[in-house]
Amino acid sequence: MAAAAATALAAVLLLLVLATTAEAACSVSAIYSFGDSIADTGNLLREGPAVGAFASIGTYPYGQTLRRPTGRCSDGLLIIDYFAMALNLSLVSPYLEKGASFESGVNFAVAGATALDRSYLLQSGVVMPPASVPLSSQLDWFRSHLNSTCSSHQDCAKKLAGALFLVGEIGGNDYNYAFFQGRSIESMKTYVPQVEVIELGATKIVIPGNFPIGCSPSYLSLFSTAISGDYDDRGCLKSYNSFSMYHNDQLRAAIDDLRKVNSDVSIVYADYYGAFMHLLQKAYLLGFEEGSLFKACCGAGGKYNFDMNLMCGAVGTNVCADPAHHISWDGIHLTQQAYKAMALSLIMEGFAQPADIVQKIWSC
Repeated sequence: MAAAAATALAAVLLLLVLATTAEAACSVSAIYSFGDSIADTGNLLREGPAVGAFASIGTYPYGQTLRRPTGRCSDGLLIIDYFAMALNLSLVSPYLEKGASFESGVNFAVAGATALDRSYLLQSGVVMPPASVPLSSQLDWFRSHLNSTCSSHQDCAKKLAGALFLVGEIGGNDYNYAFFQGRSIESMKTYVPQVEVIELGATKIVIPGNFPIGCSPSYLSLFSTAISGDYDDRGCLKSYNSFSMYHNDQLRAAIDDLRKVNSDVSIVYADYYGAFMHLLQKAYLLGFEEGSLFKACCGAGGKYNFDMNLMCGAVGTNVCADPAHHISWDGIHLTQQAYKAMALSLIMEGFAQPADIVQKIWSC
C-alpha cells in the first residue's frame, strides 16, 4: 500500500510559498477552508442539484434556525462560522457563490467530499456519489482563485501572509462510504495513512481530527447490535469509536512529523473527538435534552430518529420542536447549538493544541 499511498498523497499536496510579514493586532485576516459537509457553507448547493443524502440541504427544514436554507448541513451555523466570528471576520463565503467579495477568505469545502480521489476509491471497491468533490479538486479551485485574484506572486504572498488554513475535517466520507457499503473496520485501517498524511506549507494551519462516529445516530442505527458489551457507558459503539481514535492517532503522528520539518509553520490539531465527548459529558449543563443525546432532531422515527432511506427533509420525516436542545441535526451532522459548543471548547477549553498557538491565532 505504500506506493499507492504516495500516489494518493501527491494528488492532495497543498504547496504554498508565503512571505513573512508583520502581523496585525488580529493575527488572522482571512480563512481558507477545505473539507466536507462539516465545513461546507454552500458549495454543493451551488455546484448543482444535490442528490442522495444531501438531496434536501437546499430546502427547509435545513437552515430553519437561520430562517432560510444556506447549503449548510445543519439547522444553522457550523464550526467554521464560529471560528470566523471569534476572529472578528464576516462569515466565509463559499467558492462557488457568484459575486462574493471573499474579503474574509474562501471556503472550498464541499459536502460529500473525500480525501482520496474517486479513481482510487473505485479501484478499492468503494462507490462514491456522482457529485463528490475530492480534496484534490478543492486544491485546484484554490489555485484557480489565486491565479484570478493575485496580480503577482508578491501580491499573493501579501494576501495569504495572515491567512488561517482550516484543512478538514476531511477523510470521514472515505470511511462512511466504505462502512455503509459493508466494509469491515479492519480493512479500513489501511486507508488511514493515505487519507491523513497531507503535507502543508502555509504559516497557520488547523487540522481537525475525526468525530467519535460510534456516537452518531447514523452508525448507531445502521450497526446496532443486541450485545450490550458492544456499547460504552454512554451508549456509543465502542468498535467504531476505537477506529476514530486510531484515525486520530495516525493524524497526530503525521502532524508531529510535519512540525519537525516545518518549524516556522504553526500547525494546530483540533480534537473534534475530545470536544464532542466533552459536549456529551456536559450536555445537560449546556441545555441539551439528556434523553435525546443520540436522537436526530430531524428524521424518520425509530430509536435514533434516523433512516438512511428517509433522510431529513424527505416526505415522512419530522423535525423536533427546538433544535437547540438536540446535539444531532439529521443523524450525521450536528445542530448549530452543538457546533457552537464545540467551537468554544476548541478555542477556549484546550481541545485544540498547542494552546499557545491557539491563543495567538484567536488573539483579537
